[in-house]
Amino acid sequence: MAHGPLPGAGDTGPVVEEKYHTGRVLRMAIVAALGGFLFGFDSAVVNGTVDALKAKFSIGDAIGFVVAIALLGSAVGAWFAGSLANKYGRRRVMIIAAALFLIAAVGQAFPFSVVDLMFWRFVGGAGIGIASVIAPMYIAEIAPAQLRGRLGSLQQLAIVLGIFTTAVTNYFILNAASAGKPETNANNTWIFGLEAWQWMFLVMLVPAVIYGTLAMTIPESPRYLVAIGKDEEAADVLSNVLDGDQHAKVEEIKASLAGDHKPRFSDLKGAVLGLKPIVWIGIGLSVFQQFVGINVIFYYSNSIWASVGFDESQAFLITLITNTTNVVVTLIAIALVDRIGRKPLLIVGSLGMAVTLGTMALVFGTADSCTQALVDAGQAGCSGADSIGTPYLTGAAGPIAVVAANLYVVFFGVSWGPVVWVLLGEMFPNRIRAAALAVGAAAQWIANFIVSVSFPVMSSIGLGFAYGVFTVFAVLSFFFVVKFIRETKGMSLEDMQEA
Repeated sequence: MAHGPLPGAGDTGPVVEEKYHTGRVLRMAIVAALGGFLFGFDSAVVNGTVDALKAKFSIGDAIGFVVAIALLGSAVGAWFAGSLANKYGRRRVMIIAAALFLIAAVGQAFPFSVVDLMFWRFVGGAGIGIASVIAPMYIAEIAPAQLRGRLGSLQQLAIVLGIFTTAVTNYFILNAASAGKPETNANNTWIFGLEAWQWMFLVMLVPAVIYGTLAMTIPESPRYLVAIGKDEEAADVLSNVLDGDQHAKVEEIKASLAGDHKPRFSDLKGAVLGLKPIVWIGIGLSVFQQFVGINVIFYYSNSIWASVGFDESQAFLITLITNTTNVVVTLIAIALVDRIGRKPLLIVGSLGMAVTLGTMALVFGTADSCTQALVDAGQAGCSGADSIGTPYLTGAAGPIAVVAANLYVVFFGVSWGPVVWVLLGEMFPNRIRAAALAVGAAAQWIANFIVSVSFPVMSSIGLGFAYGVFTVFAVLSFFFVVKFIRETKGMSLEDMQEA
Protein backbone atom coordinates (compact mmCIF):
# COMPACT_ATOMS: atom_id res chain seq x y z
CA MET A 1 0.00 0.00 0.00
CA ALA A 2 1.42 3.36 -1.00
CA HIS A 3 1.54 6.01 1.68
CA GLY A 4 2.16 9.69 1.31
CA PRO A 5 1.36 13.18 2.53
CA LEU A 6 -2.06 14.68 2.76
CA PRO A 7 -3.24 15.41 -0.79
CA GLY A 8 -3.04 19.14 -1.32
CA ALA A 9 -2.01 21.96 -3.57
CA GLY A 10 0.62 21.04 -6.10
CA ASP A 11 0.50 17.36 -5.12
CA THR A 12 0.46 15.23 -8.25
CA GLY A 13 1.04 11.59 -9.06
CA PRO A 14 2.39 9.65 -12.02
CA VAL A 15 0.44 9.99 -15.24
CA VAL A 16 -0.54 6.66 -16.78
CA GLU A 17 -1.06 6.09 -20.50
CA GLU A 18 -3.04 2.93 -21.25
CA LYS A 19 -4.16 1.61 -24.63
CA TYR A 20 -7.87 0.84 -24.48
CA HIS A 21 -10.92 -0.32 -26.42
CA THR A 22 -13.10 2.80 -26.44
CA GLY A 23 -16.38 1.20 -27.50
CA ARG A 24 -16.30 -1.52 -24.85
CA VAL A 25 -15.42 0.71 -21.91
CA LEU A 26 -17.88 3.38 -23.04
CA ARG A 27 -20.72 0.86 -23.10
CA MET A 28 -19.90 -0.35 -19.58
CA ALA A 29 -19.75 3.22 -18.29
CA ILE A 30 -23.04 4.20 -19.94
CA VAL A 31 -24.84 1.24 -18.39
CA ALA A 32 -23.49 2.12 -14.94
CA ALA A 33 -24.42 5.79 -15.46
CA LEU A 34 -28.05 4.80 -16.13
CA GLY A 35 -28.27 4.63 -12.33
CA GLY A 36 -27.58 8.36 -12.39
CA PHE A 37 -30.43 8.84 -14.86
CA LEU A 38 -32.82 7.13 -12.44
CA PHE A 39 -31.22 9.13 -9.62
CA GLY A 40 -32.16 12.38 -11.43
CA PHE A 41 -35.54 11.10 -12.59
CA ASP A 42 -36.74 9.88 -9.20
CA SER A 43 -35.47 12.92 -7.30
CA ALA A 44 -37.22 15.34 -9.68
CA VAL A 45 -40.41 13.51 -10.67
CA VAL A 46 -42.17 14.46 -7.42
CA ASN A 47 -42.05 18.14 -8.43
CA GLY A 48 -44.90 17.59 -10.87
CA THR A 49 -47.00 15.74 -8.30
CA VAL A 50 -46.75 18.01 -5.25
CA ASP A 51 -49.97 19.98 -5.70
CA ALA A 52 -51.92 16.86 -6.64
CA LEU A 53 -50.65 14.96 -3.60
CA LYS A 54 -51.51 17.87 -1.31
CA ALA A 55 -55.07 17.86 -2.65
CA LYS A 56 -55.40 14.06 -2.68
CA PHE A 57 -54.27 13.47 0.91
CA SER A 58 -54.87 16.93 2.46
CA ILE A 59 -51.19 17.07 3.36
CA GLY A 60 -50.80 20.83 3.61
CA ASP A 61 -47.43 22.23 4.65
CA ALA A 62 -46.20 18.75 5.64
CA ILE A 63 -45.66 18.06 1.93
CA GLY A 64 -42.14 19.44 2.39
CA PHE A 65 -41.19 16.55 4.67
CA VAL A 66 -43.00 14.04 2.44
CA VAL A 67 -40.75 15.16 -0.41
CA ALA A 68 -37.57 15.48 1.67
CA ILE A 69 -37.82 12.06 3.32
CA ALA A 70 -36.41 10.61 0.10
CA LEU A 71 -33.15 12.37 0.99
CA LEU A 72 -32.96 10.45 4.26
CA GLY A 73 -33.55 7.26 2.30
CA SER A 74 -30.73 8.30 -0.01
CA ALA A 75 -28.37 8.72 2.94
CA VAL A 76 -29.26 5.23 4.21
CA GLY A 77 -28.90 3.70 0.74
CA ALA A 78 -25.53 5.37 0.21
CA TRP A 79 -24.29 4.27 3.64
CA PHE A 80 -24.98 0.58 2.97
CA ALA A 81 -24.04 0.63 -0.72
CA GLY A 82 -20.34 0.24 -0.02
CA SER A 83 -20.69 -2.86 2.16
CA LEU A 84 -23.20 -4.36 -0.30
CA ALA A 85 -20.79 -3.71 -3.17
CA ASN A 86 -17.96 -5.39 -1.30
CA LYS A 87 -20.11 -8.39 -0.39
CA TYR A 88 -22.14 -9.01 -3.55
CA GLY A 89 -20.25 -7.13 -6.25
CA ARG A 90 -20.83 -3.87 -8.10
CA ARG A 91 -23.06 -5.36 -10.82
CA ARG A 92 -25.46 -7.11 -8.43
CA VAL A 93 -25.86 -3.91 -6.43
CA MET A 94 -26.85 -2.09 -9.63
CA ILE A 95 -29.62 -4.66 -10.04
CA ILE A 96 -30.70 -4.12 -6.42
CA ALA A 97 -30.91 -0.36 -7.08
CA ALA A 98 -32.99 -0.97 -10.22
CA ALA A 99 -35.37 -3.18 -8.20
CA LEU A 100 -35.77 -0.45 -5.55
CA PHE A 101 -36.58 2.13 -8.24
CA LEU A 102 -39.13 -0.22 -9.77
CA ILE A 103 -40.84 -1.00 -6.45
CA ALA A 104 -40.84 2.66 -5.43
CA ALA A 105 -42.41 3.72 -8.74
CA VAL A 106 -45.37 1.39 -8.20
CA GLY A 107 -45.66 2.18 -4.49
CA GLN A 108 -45.67 5.95 -5.01
CA ALA A 109 -48.23 5.62 -7.80
CA PHE A 110 -50.68 3.66 -5.62
CA PRO A 111 -50.34 4.89 -2.02
CA PHE A 112 -53.15 4.22 0.45
CA SER A 113 -52.18 7.06 2.78
CA VAL A 114 -49.53 9.65 3.48
CA VAL A 115 -47.70 7.15 5.70
CA ASP A 116 -47.07 4.54 3.01
CA LEU A 117 -46.43 7.30 0.44
CA MET A 118 -43.57 8.43 2.70
CA PHE A 119 -42.37 4.84 2.99
CA TRP A 120 -42.21 4.43 -0.78
CA ARG A 121 -40.48 7.81 -1.08
CA PHE A 122 -37.91 6.49 1.40
CA VAL A 123 -37.46 3.28 -0.65
CA GLY A 124 -36.96 5.28 -3.83
CA GLY A 125 -34.48 7.47 -1.97
CA ALA A 126 -32.54 4.36 -0.94
CA GLY A 127 -32.29 3.43 -4.61
CA ILE A 128 -30.98 6.93 -5.36
CA GLY A 129 -28.39 6.62 -2.61
CA ILE A 130 -27.17 3.25 -3.84
CA ALA A 131 -26.98 4.51 -7.44
CA SER A 132 -25.03 7.58 -6.28
CA VAL A 133 -22.33 5.27 -4.89
CA ILE A 134 -22.22 2.34 -7.27
CA ALA A 135 -22.10 4.26 -10.58
CA PRO A 136 -18.96 6.36 -9.89
CA MET A 137 -17.34 3.37 -8.15
CA TYR A 138 -17.84 1.00 -11.08
CA ILE A 139 -16.91 3.57 -13.72
CA ALA A 140 -13.68 4.49 -11.91
CA GLU A 141 -12.75 0.82 -11.54
CA ILE A 142 -13.19 -0.14 -15.21
CA ALA A 143 -12.05 3.09 -16.91
CA PRO A 144 -8.54 3.65 -18.35
CA ALA A 145 -6.71 6.39 -16.43
CA GLN A 146 -6.78 8.93 -19.27
CA LEU A 147 -10.53 8.44 -19.84
CA ARG A 148 -11.64 8.16 -16.23
CA GLY A 149 -12.61 11.81 -15.78
CA ARG A 150 -14.76 11.93 -18.88
CA LEU A 151 -16.43 8.61 -18.15
CA GLY A 152 -16.95 9.53 -14.50
CA SER A 153 -18.66 12.73 -15.61
CA LEU A 154 -21.29 10.59 -17.35
CA GLN A 155 -22.84 10.18 -13.89
CA GLN A 156 -23.67 13.89 -13.66
CA LEU A 157 -24.75 14.00 -17.33
CA ALA A 158 -27.14 11.12 -16.64
CA ILE A 159 -28.50 12.91 -13.56
CA VAL A 160 -29.29 16.13 -15.43
CA LEU A 161 -30.75 14.15 -18.34
CA GLY A 162 -32.98 12.33 -15.84
CA ILE A 163 -34.15 15.67 -14.43
CA PHE A 164 -34.71 17.02 -17.94
CA THR A 165 -36.66 13.92 -18.97
CA THR A 166 -38.85 14.24 -15.90
CA ALA A 167 -39.71 17.83 -16.82
CA VAL A 168 -40.70 16.71 -20.31
CA THR A 169 -42.72 13.62 -19.28
CA ASN A 170 -44.48 15.46 -16.46
CA TYR A 171 -45.46 18.26 -18.82
CA PHE A 172 -46.69 15.82 -21.48
CA ILE A 173 -48.72 13.75 -19.02
CA LEU A 174 -50.19 16.85 -17.36
CA ASN A 175 -51.38 18.32 -20.64
CA ALA A 176 -52.57 15.00 -22.08
CA ALA A 177 -54.65 14.31 -18.97
CA SER A 178 -56.03 17.86 -18.90
CA ALA A 179 -57.02 18.05 -22.58
CA GLY A 180 -60.64 19.12 -22.90
CA LYS A 181 -61.06 19.53 -19.13
CA PRO A 182 -61.84 22.74 -17.25
CA GLU A 183 -58.59 22.86 -15.27
CA THR A 184 -55.01 21.86 -15.94
CA ASN A 185 -53.84 19.89 -12.92
CA ALA A 186 -52.28 16.55 -12.08
CA ASN A 187 -55.46 15.24 -10.42
CA ASN A 188 -57.16 14.82 -13.80
CA THR A 189 -57.68 11.23 -14.87
CA TRP A 190 -55.96 9.79 -17.93
CA ILE A 191 -55.36 6.27 -19.33
CA PHE A 192 -57.06 3.39 -17.45
CA GLY A 193 -58.69 5.94 -15.17
CA LEU A 194 -55.46 6.67 -13.33
CA GLU A 195 -54.72 10.26 -12.36
CA ALA A 196 -51.92 12.18 -14.07
CA TRP A 197 -49.70 12.22 -10.96
CA GLN A 198 -49.86 8.42 -10.81
CA TRP A 199 -48.62 8.13 -14.39
CA MET A 200 -45.78 10.55 -13.60
CA PHE A 201 -44.48 8.02 -11.07
CA LEU A 202 -45.22 4.97 -13.25
CA VAL A 203 -43.14 6.29 -16.15
CA MET A 204 -40.09 5.50 -14.02
CA LEU A 205 -40.76 1.78 -14.59
CA VAL A 206 -39.33 2.08 -18.10
CA PRO A 207 -35.80 3.29 -17.23
CA ALA A 208 -35.74 1.04 -14.13
CA VAL A 209 -36.37 -2.08 -16.22
CA ILE A 210 -33.83 -0.99 -18.85
CA TYR A 211 -31.20 -0.29 -16.17
CA GLY A 212 -31.70 -3.62 -14.42
CA THR A 213 -31.68 -5.56 -17.70
CA LEU A 214 -28.54 -3.92 -19.08
CA ALA A 215 -26.73 -4.28 -15.75
CA MET A 216 -26.91 -8.04 -16.25
CA THR A 217 -24.97 -7.71 -19.54
CA ILE A 218 -21.85 -5.94 -18.27
CA PRO A 219 -18.86 -7.62 -16.57
CA GLU A 220 -18.08 -7.32 -12.88
CA SER A 221 -15.49 -4.77 -11.72
CA PRO A 222 -11.97 -6.23 -12.01
CA ARG A 223 -11.01 -4.65 -8.67
CA TYR A 224 -13.86 -6.53 -6.96
CA LEU A 225 -12.95 -9.78 -8.72
CA VAL A 226 -9.37 -9.52 -7.48
CA ALA A 227 -10.65 -8.80 -3.97
CA ILE A 228 -12.59 -12.11 -3.93
CA GLY A 229 -9.74 -14.13 -5.45
CA LYS A 230 -10.96 -14.41 -9.05
CA ASP A 231 -7.72 -13.23 -10.63
CA GLU A 232 -8.17 -14.91 -14.03
CA GLU A 233 -11.66 -13.51 -14.44
CA ALA A 234 -10.34 -10.06 -13.49
CA ALA A 235 -7.60 -10.36 -16.11
CA ASP A 236 -10.21 -11.30 -18.73
CA VAL A 237 -12.32 -8.23 -17.87
CA LEU A 238 -9.27 -5.96 -18.03
CA SER A 239 -8.30 -7.51 -21.40
CA ASN A 240 -11.73 -6.53 -22.74
CA VAL A 241 -11.00 -2.92 -21.83
CA LEU A 242 -7.22 -2.61 -22.25
CA ASP A 243 -4.77 -3.94 -24.86
CA GLY A 244 -2.30 -6.67 -23.99
CA ASP A 245 -1.89 -9.22 -21.21
CA GLN A 246 -3.27 -7.86 -17.95
CA HIS A 247 -1.86 -10.31 -15.39
CA ALA A 248 0.73 -7.72 -14.30
CA LYS A 249 -2.11 -5.26 -13.72
CA VAL A 250 -3.92 -7.87 -11.63
CA GLU A 251 -0.81 -8.24 -9.46
CA GLU A 252 -0.66 -4.46 -9.06
CA ILE A 253 -4.30 -4.42 -7.93
CA LYS A 254 -3.61 -7.28 -5.49
CA ALA A 255 -0.76 -5.31 -3.96
CA SER A 256 -2.97 -2.24 -3.53
CA LEU A 257 -5.61 -4.39 -1.82
CA ALA A 258 -3.09 -6.00 0.54
CA GLY A 259 -4.48 -6.57 4.02
CA ASP A 260 -5.28 -9.34 6.42
CA HIS A 261 -9.05 -8.91 6.31
CA LYS A 262 -11.89 -8.03 3.98
CA PRO A 263 -12.68 -4.32 3.50
CA ARG A 264 -14.79 -2.80 6.29
CA PHE A 265 -15.78 0.59 7.69
CA SER A 266 -13.19 0.30 10.47
CA ASP A 267 -10.53 0.69 7.76
CA LEU A 268 -11.55 4.36 7.54
CA LYS A 269 -10.45 5.11 11.10
CA GLY A 270 -7.64 7.61 11.41
CA ALA A 271 -6.01 10.26 13.54
CA VAL A 272 -8.11 13.24 12.40
CA LEU A 273 -11.34 13.24 14.43
CA GLY A 274 -11.52 9.47 14.10
CA LEU A 275 -11.18 9.23 10.30
CA LYS A 276 -8.41 9.19 7.75
CA PRO A 277 -7.76 12.64 6.23
CA ILE A 278 -8.65 11.39 2.73
CA VAL A 279 -12.10 10.38 4.00
CA TRP A 280 -12.65 13.84 5.48
CA ILE A 281 -11.68 15.36 2.13
CA GLY A 282 -14.34 13.23 0.43
CA ILE A 283 -16.91 14.32 3.01
CA GLY A 284 -15.88 17.95 2.49
CA LEU A 285 -16.36 17.70 -1.27
CA SER A 286 -19.84 16.24 -0.78
CA VAL A 287 -20.92 18.82 1.79
CA PHE A 288 -19.67 21.80 -0.20
CA GLN A 289 -21.42 20.50 -3.33
CA GLN A 290 -24.73 20.81 -1.46
CA PHE A 291 -24.03 23.81 0.78
CA VAL A 292 -23.60 26.11 -2.23
CA GLY A 293 -27.38 25.73 -2.57
CA ILE A 294 -27.77 24.02 -5.93
CA ASN A 295 -30.83 21.99 -4.91
CA VAL A 296 -32.75 24.97 -3.55
CA ILE A 297 -31.47 27.82 -5.70
CA PHE A 298 -34.51 27.42 -7.94
CA TYR A 299 -37.11 27.36 -5.16
CA TYR A 300 -37.76 31.02 -5.89
CA SER A 301 -37.06 30.91 -9.62
CA ASN A 302 -40.72 31.63 -10.39
CA SER A 303 -40.44 34.82 -8.33
CA ILE A 304 -37.39 35.87 -10.34
CA TRP A 305 -39.14 35.34 -13.66
CA ALA A 306 -42.30 37.11 -12.46
CA SER A 307 -40.19 40.03 -11.24
CA VAL A 308 -39.04 40.72 -14.79
CA GLY A 309 -42.43 40.34 -16.40
CA PHE A 310 -42.76 36.62 -17.27
CA ASP A 311 -46.20 35.14 -16.75
CA GLU A 312 -46.90 31.75 -15.21
CA SER A 313 -47.42 30.00 -18.55
CA GLN A 314 -43.83 30.79 -19.50
CA ALA A 315 -42.33 29.18 -16.36
CA PHE A 316 -42.15 25.71 -17.96
CA LEU A 317 -40.26 27.03 -20.99
CA ILE A 318 -37.75 28.80 -18.72
CA THR A 319 -37.34 25.61 -16.67
CA LEU A 320 -36.62 23.64 -19.83
CA ILE A 321 -34.06 26.25 -20.91
CA THR A 322 -32.36 26.00 -17.51
CA ASN A 323 -32.34 22.19 -17.65
CA THR A 324 -30.98 22.30 -21.19
CA THR A 325 -28.24 24.64 -19.99
CA ASN A 326 -27.43 22.09 -17.30
CA VAL A 327 -27.03 19.35 -19.91
CA VAL A 328 -24.89 21.49 -22.22
CA VAL A 329 -22.45 22.62 -19.52
CA THR A 330 -22.13 19.04 -18.28
CA LEU A 331 -21.08 18.04 -21.80
CA ILE A 332 -18.50 20.84 -21.67
CA ALA A 333 -17.23 19.47 -18.34
CA ILE A 334 -16.86 16.00 -19.89
CA ALA A 335 -14.74 17.50 -22.64
CA LEU A 336 -12.53 19.41 -20.20
CA VAL A 337 -12.09 17.24 -17.11
CA ASP A 338 -9.33 15.01 -18.55
CA ARG A 339 -7.65 17.90 -20.36
CA ILE A 340 -7.68 20.71 -17.83
CA GLY A 341 -7.97 18.50 -14.76
CA ARG A 342 -10.24 18.22 -11.74
CA LYS A 343 -8.71 20.85 -9.48
CA PRO A 344 -8.69 23.79 -11.97
CA LEU A 345 -12.36 23.16 -12.83
CA LEU A 346 -13.33 23.16 -9.15
CA ILE A 347 -11.42 26.41 -8.54
CA VAL A 348 -13.07 28.14 -11.51
CA GLY A 349 -16.47 26.82 -10.38
CA SER A 350 -16.02 28.08 -6.82
CA LEU A 351 -15.02 31.55 -7.98
CA GLY A 352 -17.83 31.75 -10.52
CA MET A 353 -20.45 30.58 -8.02
CA ALA A 354 -19.18 33.03 -5.41
CA VAL A 355 -19.59 35.94 -7.83
CA THR A 356 -23.00 34.91 -9.18
CA LEU A 357 -24.46 33.99 -5.79
CA GLY A 358 -23.05 37.18 -4.33
CA THR A 359 -24.73 39.14 -7.11
CA MET A 360 -28.08 37.52 -6.35
CA ALA A 361 -27.63 38.15 -2.62
CA LEU A 362 -26.95 41.82 -3.33
CA VAL A 363 -29.86 42.21 -5.77
CA PHE A 364 -32.43 40.57 -3.51
CA GLY A 365 -30.96 41.99 -0.32
CA THR A 366 -31.39 45.56 -1.58
CA ALA A 367 -34.77 45.04 -3.31
CA ASP A 368 -37.98 46.57 -2.00
CA SER A 369 -40.75 44.31 -0.70
CA CYS A 370 -44.24 43.87 -2.08
CA THR A 371 -47.03 45.72 -0.27
CA GLN A 372 -50.80 45.59 -0.62
CA ALA A 373 -50.67 48.81 -2.60
CA LEU A 374 -48.21 47.32 -5.07
CA VAL A 375 -50.36 44.19 -5.38
CA ASP A 376 -53.42 46.36 -6.12
CA ALA A 377 -51.38 48.33 -8.65
CA GLY A 378 -50.35 45.16 -10.47
CA GLN A 379 -46.62 45.56 -9.86
CA ALA A 380 -44.70 42.81 -11.66
CA GLY A 381 -43.65 40.22 -9.10
CA CYS A 382 -46.39 41.27 -6.66
CA SER A 383 -49.46 39.21 -7.58
CA GLY A 384 -51.79 38.17 -4.76
CA ALA A 385 -51.72 38.26 -0.98
CA ASP A 386 -49.07 35.51 -0.84
CA SER A 387 -46.54 37.85 -2.43
CA ILE A 388 -46.79 40.52 0.26
CA GLY A 389 -43.40 40.83 1.93
CA THR A 390 -41.47 39.18 -0.91
CA PRO A 391 -38.89 41.20 -2.87
CA TYR A 392 -39.72 42.68 -6.25
CA LEU A 393 -37.17 43.82 -8.79
CA THR A 394 -37.30 46.89 -10.97
CA GLY A 395 -35.13 48.32 -13.72
CA ALA A 396 -31.89 46.48 -14.40
CA ALA A 397 -32.13 44.43 -11.18
CA GLY A 398 -34.50 41.87 -12.73
CA PRO A 399 -32.39 40.98 -15.78
CA ILE A 400 -29.24 40.95 -13.61
CA ALA A 401 -30.84 38.41 -11.24
CA VAL A 402 -31.95 36.20 -14.15
CA VAL A 403 -28.50 36.27 -15.78
CA ALA A 404 -26.77 35.63 -12.44
CA ALA A 405 -29.04 32.65 -11.68
CA ASN A 406 -28.32 31.03 -15.05
CA LEU A 407 -24.58 31.74 -14.86
CA TYR A 408 -24.61 30.10 -11.43
CA VAL A 409 -26.01 26.97 -13.09
CA VAL A 410 -23.27 27.18 -15.72
CA PHE A 411 -20.44 27.44 -13.17
CA PHE A 412 -21.86 24.62 -11.02
CA GLY A 413 -22.65 22.40 -13.99
CA VAL A 414 -19.16 22.66 -15.47
CA SER A 415 -17.38 22.05 -12.19
CA TRP A 416 -18.78 20.95 -8.84
CA GLY A 417 -21.68 19.02 -10.38
CA PRO A 418 -19.71 16.40 -12.35
CA VAL A 419 -16.19 16.75 -10.87
CA VAL A 420 -17.22 15.81 -7.33
CA TRP A 421 -18.61 12.50 -8.62
CA VAL A 422 -15.41 11.90 -10.60
CA LEU A 423 -13.22 12.53 -7.54
CA LEU A 424 -15.37 10.46 -5.19
CA GLY A 425 -15.09 7.54 -7.58
CA GLU A 426 -11.31 7.73 -8.02
CA MET A 427 -9.66 9.53 -5.08
CA PHE A 428 -9.77 6.70 -2.53
CA PRO A 429 -7.27 3.79 -2.49
CA ASN A 430 -8.62 0.44 -3.70
CA ARG A 431 -8.74 -1.10 -0.22
CA ILE A 432 -11.10 1.52 1.23
CA ARG A 433 -12.88 2.82 -1.90
CA ALA A 434 -16.27 1.19 -1.36
CA ALA A 435 -16.55 2.17 2.32
CA ALA A 436 -15.11 5.68 1.86
CA LEU A 437 -17.32 6.43 -1.15
CA ALA A 438 -20.35 5.25 0.82
CA VAL A 439 -19.52 7.62 3.68
CA GLY A 440 -18.90 10.51 1.27
CA ALA A 441 -22.16 9.96 -0.61
CA ALA A 442 -24.14 9.56 2.64
CA ALA A 443 -22.69 12.88 3.82
CA GLN A 444 -23.87 14.45 0.58
CA TRP A 445 -27.45 13.32 1.10
CA ILE A 446 -27.47 14.43 4.74
CA ALA A 447 -26.13 17.84 3.64
CA ASN A 448 -28.84 17.98 0.96
CA PHE A 449 -31.49 17.27 3.61
CA ILE A 450 -30.09 19.95 5.95
CA VAL A 451 -30.14 22.57 3.19
CA SER A 452 -33.64 21.58 2.06
CA VAL A 453 -35.20 21.88 5.52
CA SER A 454 -33.27 25.01 6.53
CA PHE A 455 -33.89 26.99 3.35
CA PRO A 456 -37.48 27.99 4.25
CA VAL A 457 -36.16 29.46 7.52
CA MET A 458 -33.37 31.34 5.74
CA SER A 459 -35.70 32.62 3.02
CA SER A 460 -38.17 33.85 5.67
CA ILE A 461 -35.36 36.06 6.95
CA GLY A 462 -34.79 37.18 3.38
CA LEU A 463 -33.70 35.84 -0.01
CA GLY A 464 -30.68 38.13 0.18
CA PHE A 465 -29.68 36.39 3.43
CA ALA A 466 -30.21 32.90 1.97
CA TYR A 467 -28.14 33.60 -1.13
CA GLY A 468 -25.57 35.29 1.10
CA VAL A 469 -25.14 32.07 3.11
CA PHE A 470 -24.63 30.10 -0.11
CA THR A 471 -22.09 32.73 -1.23
CA VAL A 472 -20.07 32.20 1.95
CA PHE A 473 -19.91 28.45 1.30
CA ALA A 474 -18.89 29.04 -2.32
CA VAL A 475 -15.99 31.20 -1.09
CA LEU A 476 -15.00 28.59 1.51
CA SER A 477 -15.12 25.87 -1.16
CA PHE A 478 -12.42 27.76 -3.08
CA PHE A 479 -9.99 27.65 -0.13
CA PHE A 480 -10.91 24.01 0.54
CA VAL A 481 -9.96 23.02 -3.00
CA VAL A 482 -6.72 25.02 -3.01
CA LYS A 483 -5.53 23.49 0.28
CA PHE A 484 -6.78 19.92 0.22
CA ILE A 485 -7.55 18.67 -3.30
CA ARG A 486 -4.83 16.84 -5.20
CA GLU A 487 -4.97 16.66 -8.99
CA THR A 488 -5.72 13.07 -10.04
CA LYS A 489 -5.87 13.56 -13.82
CA GLY A 490 -4.27 10.60 -15.60
CA MET A 491 -3.31 8.74 -12.42
CA SER A 492 -3.83 5.00 -11.99
CA LEU A 493 -6.24 3.99 -9.24
CA GLU A 494 -3.40 1.96 -7.77
CA ASP A 495 -1.36 5.16 -7.34
CA MET A 496 -3.94 6.85 -5.12
CA GLN A 497 -2.38 7.47 -1.72
CA GLU A 498 -4.01 6.50 1.54
CA ALA A 499 -3.33 9.56 3.67
